Amino acid sequence: QVRLVESGGGLVQPGGSLRLSCTASGFTSDYYTIGWFRQAPGKEREFVSAISRSGGNTDYTASVKGRFTISRDNAKNSVYLQMNSLKPEDTAVYYCAADSNTYNYRLAYTAREYDYWGQGTQVTVSS
Repeated sequence: QVRLVESGGGLVQPGGSLRLSCTASGFTSDYYTIGWFRQAPGKEREFVSAISRSGGNTDYTASVKGRFTISRDNAKNSVYLQMNSLKPEDTAVYYCAADSNTYNYRLAYTAREYDYWGQGTQVTVSS
């Protein structure tokens, strides 16, 4: 059974850091581009970051560039999102997703391009 599980969310003060993890089971994650999306209450799900199969290509939405870093450890079937200098507007449920493809440097930016999704982890940035 294909499964993605996010962890690492929580409550943090503005300026703080969190590290989200996305662990895959039931498939080999290094055949997939992995993306992070987030959805705040009353808003649509939005792209946050993505990393290619090889890990050699990454991208971020403008609002998190310079603050968030995506990485992957294919030996552990895991992808990470290091989030620093967190702001209240980063508050959302964060989802990881997997896009099956055969290109080492492919990224995907829209939800419909992804085949599998995790259940989400809540990130709340508040004082």
